[in-house]
Amino acid sequence: MGRVPDLLTGSSSVRIDPSTKNDRLWDPLALSRDQEVNITTQLSLGVRLLQAQAHLNNGELHFCHTNCLLFDGGRVVDYLKLVKSFLDANPNEVLTLLFTNPEGLSVGTVWKPAFDEAGITSLAYVPPIIPIKQSRWPTLGEMIDSGKRVVVFMDANTNTTLVDFILPEFEMIWETPFSVTDPNFPCSVNRIHGPFTTEDHMYMINHSLNKDILDTGIIVSDPLDAATTNGITSIMDHVNDCAPLGAGRAPTFILLDFVNIGKGLVAADILNGFAVPTNDTASPGIGGSVNGFIEHALSREEVVRAVLLVLVLVFAI
Repeated sequence: MGRVPDLLTGSSSVRIDPSTKNDRLWDPLALSRDQEVNITTQLSLGVRLLQAQAHLNNGELHFCHTNCLLFDGGRVVDYLKLVKSFLDANPNEVLTLLFTNPEGLSVGTVWKPAFDEAGITSLAYVPPIIPIKQSRWPTLGEMIDSGKRVVVFMDANTNTTLVDFILPEFEMIWETPFSVTDPNFPCSVNRIHGPFTTEDHMYMINHSLNKDILDTGIIVSDPLDAATTNGITSIMDHVNDCAPLGAGRAPTFILLDFVNIGKGLVAADILNGFAVPTNDTASPGIGGSVNGFIEHALSREEVVRAVLLVLVLVFAI
């Protein structure tokens, strides 16, 4: 990230990136919207991980949340072209793309052609071994110098023999529970796979609050409480709670809804060591500082590996 050049010397798995969930889902009239601003705005705010869910719609790959009848965010290839435009205009930026593939669509015949057409394939980073431990990721500077500035993860049906740059998420990243309705965000390892321990994985906290409509089991994002959910106190409490599960490291990614509301980006800067905690901070945690976890994470090497705050912006154009 150009605004935090010191991070370029540390492992790319240590920077904390703001992330946005379902980043194309920003239509104010959509039932399943998770964002208020589009992808271009999200990236300009500082989001560096984008997450979205894809389905086939009339034979083409579209980003839709749960079902394209609820909201159709448009073709995946058009989304990737927006990402490519940002990368072309910002040659010192590194982005992570995290896509969910609930239909198990082929990475070779369905997904890869979209990356090829958008011009992303040549920019995609391929680790020397797959899976790769979190401690062995290259630095951001090395990725920028090599021209491989995009990391692509997918949750299901990857095949790195067929498409080497679409990486299996849960073999390298574990996540906390999703669709959370408890504002305290209790932490646990919810999804993980492969031979590595939790300590050898990067991890992402799903810090997005949801509401169960009239106790029907229908879960929707909660924009009314977004300012509190995306506040420094709430985020830091969640980070501190999860740190023991990550061997004392901060999460690599922090997934947020409604990223333009609250102070999620400020929290990312604090965790990366480039901002001073404000009055909206958590109670003392690890180490006993204002946010004890920050005190632990601020070693130069560890900050860059631990805290890629990723504001995952859902289905924005």
